[in-house]
Amino acid sequence: MIPRAAVALVPALASLLACTPAADSPEDPTASHAASSSSGSGSGGGGGSGGAGGSGGAGGSGGGGPIVPLPTTPFTLGGQNGWEHDEAQPSGYFHTYDALTIGPAGFAPRKVHVYLPRAYAETDARYPVVYMNDGHTTFWPGGPGNITWDVDQRLSELYAEKAIPQVIVVALHPIEREREYSHVDMGDGKPCCDVEEYTAYVADDVKSFIDTYYRTKPEPANTAILGSSRGGLASFYMAHRRPDRFGKAGCLSPSFWAGLDPVFGGNFPGGPLESSALVTTLAGTLEKPSIRPRLWIDWGLVRTGGFHNEAIEAAATKRGIEMVALLKQSYGYVEGKELFWYEDPIGAHDEISWSRRFPDLMKALFGTP
Repeated sequence: MIPRAAVALVPALASLLACTPAADSPEDPTASHAASSSSGSGSGGGGGSGGAGGSGGAGGSGGGGPIVPLPTTPFTLGGQNGWEHDEAQPSGYFHTYDALTIGPAGFAPRKVHVYLPRAYAETDARYPVVYMNDGHTTFWPGGPGNITWDVDQRLSELYAEKAIPQVIVVALHPIEREREYSHVDMGDGKPCCDVEEYTAYVADDVKSFIDTYYRTKPEPANTAILGSSRGGLASFYMAHRRPDRFGKAGCLSPSFWAGLDPVFGGNFPGGPLESSALVTTLAGTLEKPSIRPRLWIDWGLVRTGGFHNEAIEAAATKRGIEMVALLKQSYGYVEGKELFWYEDPIGAHDEISWSRRFPDLMKALFGTP
């Protein structure tokens, strides 16, 4: 059982403020590989129930200089071209598909990283799987801030502590994240509302590929979907829409405000989450304890540093607090067993904060309640 954040908050915060930043992460070596492969390399195309927050170290880091990659090995698996590469993290090594081509006809190829436990090739063990939205920032810097979650480093720390079982991580690069991760218009002028299609793609096509060609524990209880911001909204949607595939969801700074609050301007109705399109669509799962996923929901309290903190994280905080109360009071979620939440006093709307909270999220979702 994870200690309650209210108990551990003060020492954890002091430790976080005293720690030195993590070393800069290297640039994504798979980006240069993808470019070379296209020319013929052979690789295919303060409170909370969740814990103290920040036990994983200093958090994600910004981009640094490129590293000299270790030897890489191209392979074909299930008709998909990939390449194996090792970035020298104790927790594991990579299979990267530059252009995973699965799903319905017309679906665009997608870059996907599969991060395997270090001893994967040496045993016949099976592993839980963590699917991650915004896979372009999971291991290397990306996104608007060119920052990363450093998930491979966080896992190395967690495994050293023997805090969680070893897992396979499947990081999916978005193709058009605003469209793929939303169920309603957000007022930002971007394409929207295809999360249902994206959910089916990940749940039926990607997961089937991973379960077929890797040694997974395929049951919902051993499968999580994680994301932040719009990706956190999508994670909540995906797990409740397809509880037959995902038994756990991590929703960091989630955009539960979508369709309700004019964060980007526009005319939105406001009103309670309880009557929102998100909750009414997913109510059939929310009200069934036997099938609904275990949840982690969090938000940060930093309001300086620009629009992402002043507006987006502020809205994530308001609606995150409301969602936690709604789940407990209207749907009977049990805090500390199937619902974990954390309010991060030094949390901003960025990968540094999400990386810092990732270890406690993993302990909540994969630990013993």
